[in-house]
Amino acid sequence: MADLGAMSVWLALALSSYAGVAAVLGKVRGVPALVESSRYAIYLLVLVLLVATLSLVGAFVSHDFQVAYVARHSNLAMPDYLTWVAFYAGNEGSLLFIAMALAVLSALAVRLAPPQVRDTLPYTAAVLMLVLTFFLAVMGFMANPFDKLTFIPPDGQGINPLLTHFGMFIHPPALMSGLIAVSIPLAFATGSLLGKKTEDEWVDSGRVWGLVSWSLLACGLLLGSWWAYTILGWGGFWFWDPVENAAFMPWLALTAFVHSIMVQKRRRMFRMWNIVLINVAFGLALYGMFMNRGGPVPSVHSFGASTLGWIFLMFLVLGVVVPFGLFFWRYPLLKSAQNLDSMLSREAAFLVNNFMLLAIAFVTLWGTVYPLLARLFTGVQITVARPFYDQVNGPLMLALLFLMGVGPLLPWRRATLATVLRSLFFPGAAAAGLVVLLLVLGVRQHYALMGFGLSTLVAAGILLEWFRGTRARRQSAGENYLTAFLHLIAANRPRYGGYMVHLAVVMVALGVIGTTFFNIQRDAVLAPGDTFTIQGYQLQYLGTAEEPYSDRTEFVSTVAVYRDGQLMATLRPQRAFYPSFNMASTRAAIRSTPVEDLFIAPSENREDGSVVFRIMVNPLIWWMWVAGPVLVLGTLVALWPERHRVALRAPTPAMMPAGLRTLASTPTPLSMEMDRGLPGQK
Repeated sequence: MADLGAMSVWLALALSSYAGVAAVLGKVRGVPALVESSRYAIYLLVLVLLVATLSLVGAFVSHDFQVAYVARHSNLAMPDYLTWVAFYAGNEGSLLFIAMALAVLSALAVRLAPPQVRDTLPYTAAVLMLVLTFFLAVMGFMANPFDKLTFIPPDGQGINPLLTHFGMFIHPPALMSGLIAVSIPLAFATGSLLGKKTEDEWVDSGRVWGLVSWSLLACGLLLGSWWAYTILGWGGFWFWDPVENAAFMPWLALTAFVHSIMVQKRRRMFRMWNIVLINVAFGLALYGMFMNRGGPVPSVHSFGASTLGWIFLMFLVLGVVVPFGLFFWRYPLLKSAQNLDSMLSREAAFLVNNFMLLAIAFVTLWGTVYPLLARLFTGVQITVARPFYDQVNGPLMLALLFLMGVGPLLPWRRATLATVLRSLFFPGAAAAGLVVLLLVLGVRQHYALMGFGLSTLVAAGILLEWFRGTRARRQSAGENYLTAFLHLIAANRPRYGGYMVHLAVVMVALGVIGTTFFNIQRDAVLAPGDTFTIQGYQLQYLGTAEEPYSDRTEFVSTVAVYRDGQLMATLRPQRAFYPSFNMASTRAAIRSTPVEDLFIAPSENREDGSVVFRIMVNPLIWWMWVAGPVLVLGTLVALWPERHRVALRAPTPAMMPAGLRTLASTPTPLSMEMDRGLPGQK
């Protein structure tokens, strides 16, 4: 298995190199056969890397500890279902996963490319193969997952205990796929520049693949937050960790891009700006991979023992310099066909939205790199913690919420102030009403009131748009409300899919506001039989059971939860100690409702049987986890291809046999009905 996998890696490197060179040579020299062979080489790459992937999986399943990577990231006690997680638990396997993901995405991008980009597709393919060649070369020469040990150990070290959570099956693959998927829209943009197709040919492909990358990163970030919330034991979901930030920043840039590209598609504007945005997103994605692999800051997310930092830093520099160099080279050809008519328009709202998103990304980047610069130039160790990000990014995110509420209600090109105020009347009244109600209930936190009000503004605006559109369809087509609503969404999938995504963002905002301003946290030392009261909950600690395993010892505590004397739930938080890693992992027990979570996590098991518990009440955090499926649904709706009507041209009399010409020229009931237009036809 290992030998087959190693050969597959080298074969993949040869194929990616050939595909990139053949695509460019075939295009430049006008040899279609070379271009075609490049395309087939890309397809073959998927098969070859699949063989490498299955070889590594097989080595894990068969406990082939002669393979160094398998010995470091698994042992005999590891269940087979964790093989997929162990696959990308270290540098070598994660590089193979990234290469496989990029190969699959590249093949799909080439296969599904629309006709308008076929002329520049060889350049696009060459860019993708250049990126893939880098990862395959690093894997082949510096981090081969199939390297063998000189001796076969009887057992492996085992999988990192923090990776045994269900979220690890999706969170790392989604983030890695999302980061590398940024290469696809970047490649289409670069291909258009290289081919001197500098108008709007690449826009549709850029939008689709930008959304794919964006949604993968969004799902990865949400699942990572859920993982941190349930397993790390501190009760939070975001720490502004450097590697967290490194995944968050390209998502922000992509958010700006997927909004801005719609303006280029509809109004033929922002041509230069969109190239800049996708270049920034690509550079930030490379920065994220650099931070995860030998970056200069410690993180729970990074591969601490990696020595690949310098090679990824070099690739990061090239990944920024080359695309921007090409941009400036083609700059004279990128003039937009239209100009901004008014600052009170949807286009202007998108532009301001872009600047807000990039400002948040810049603040986050500065907070990440400033400690490094301070240590490099002054020798002083400085830590930029959560208060900095909250104080600076918090107001910017509130401004973004406001734009989310206002932007979709603005018309294209130009609006009057009276029109805007009229469109905002109902959403604004709903937001103001909620703020007044919260004030009456005793809420005094200014930022919380603003956040709840702006979230209501966004949600009310979306619901109003849906209601008006559904009502109009019902009146015109005679459909019931449900059918009219579904047909409304189907008629403009990008728009209404985007509204669903906006609702998901509102849900995330509710979770962030609730836990940031209204959470209650207590630490308590409880002996069996002791009780503890928090926010109306009465907790009774019943005891802890010790359960030994071959690789760990688990301590499962039992806590009965009462409210008003009634038993509501029995929770079992867990803590496990892993001797081989000399570390403990925690599994919080959570009673979750749309109103609030009751969070219980053991932080220390004492010899006398008592346990130190972290107990928290987190309001509204449930909405953050619900946001994930809503976001995925909205993205799928926005990406779902629309059915295009195919116009069938009727044969002319000249095309008909002579005997049919007279008949064809005579009006019939059917032909007259077709002249009037079929029902529902525009």
